[in-house]
Amino acid sequence: QEQLVESGGGLVQAGDSLRLSCAASGRAFGSSVMGWFRQAPGKEREFVAAMKWSGLRYYADSVKGRFTISRDDAKNTVALQMTNLKPEDTAVYYCAAGVGIWRTSSYTYWGQGTQVTVSS
Repeated sequence: QEQLVESGGGLVQAGDSLRLSCAASGRAFGSSVMGWFRQAPGKEREFVAAMKWSGLRYYADSVKGRFTISRDDAKNTVALQMTNLKPEDTAVYYCAAGVGIWRTSSYTYWGQGTQVTVSS
C-alpha cells in the first residue's frame, strides 16, 4: 500500500527555519512529481513547491527564495527546507506524489499532513 508520511512540523517564531520530511513507501516514486502543499484554516489547499525526477523545481511566489524542495529517490524521501518563516506560513503541510505540478488534482498520493505554526 502506497503511503506518504510527513514529519518535522512544529511551533517556531517568525524568522526561524524548519525542515519538513516526507517518507514514501509501498512503491518507488522516482518517476513521480513530488510536491508540497499547505492548507491554512478556512482556506483552500495551495501549492507550495514541487520537484520533477529531472531535478526541475517549482515554487509558489509566496515562498520563492525562502523554501527549498529536495528529493532523494534512492531513499524515497522528499524534504522542504523552510527559512525566514512568516506567520502567514502557518498551515498544515502535505506531501504529495503525482504527475502534475500546480494543481491538487494532479497528485494521486497524499500524506496526512504536519502542522507548522509560526508565531510573530
